[in-house]
Amino acid sequence: MAATMAGRQKWLLHPGAKPLVFMLCLLPFAWLFYLAYSDQLGANPAEALIRATGDWTLRFVCIVLAVTPLRVIGKTPALARFRRMLGLFCYFYAVVHLLSYSGFDMGFDVADIARDIIKRPFILVGFSAFLLLTPLAATSFNAAIKAMGAKRWQLLHKLVYLIAGLGILHFFWMRAGKNDFNEVFVYAAIVAMLLGWRVWNYASKRRRQVSGQPAVDIR
Repeated sequence: MAATMAGRQKWLLHPGAKPLVFMLCLLPFAWLFYLAYSDQLGANPAEALIRATGDWTLRFVCIVLAVTPLRVIGKTPALARFRRMLGLFCYFYAVVHLLSYSGFDMGFDVADIARDIIKRPFILVGFSAFLLLTPLAATSFNAAIKAMGAKRWQLLHKLVYLIAGLGILHFFWMRAGKNDFNEVFVYAAIVAMLLGWRVWNYASKRRRQVSGQPAVDIR
């Protein structure tokens, strides 16, 4: 077991690991670009692109939230070095999702977009999640951590929990019109499990502090 964990650590710390993860994160965008270029997005390509980029945004939220549990349970602290990259890809897909909606649905008409955000609650929730995600992306570099201080930076980045909830609510309201909640429940269960693990681990951390054992980072 120790040898397996050491092997995982060695792979995760390899200089080629980050470029490989970067390329893997870019694959969904490349695939969607290919489908759009080759006119294979179906009868309603705009809706297909908006939905797909929204799905990948939510998937990356789940992936980011999964880093710490996997790091702690798998005893692979090197996983933390990928967290900011994954968070930036989450923002990247959120930007593409917003641009797809703004361009294909609204023709980049700012007045119409503003009215639509106010009129439709699920778009308001999604846009709110995007606004909250923006400062997280803007501070995902070492200079920001140094300028803000580690504690304030960590506190700001806990907004990801609220963003995850808003993302699920956005997806729920979007699917409510078609009464199709199967995928919503899957994502909600994943997010609930990942957040529930943090609650459980926080309680465990408090017990360790009382007993004098070292604490565990649960960001």
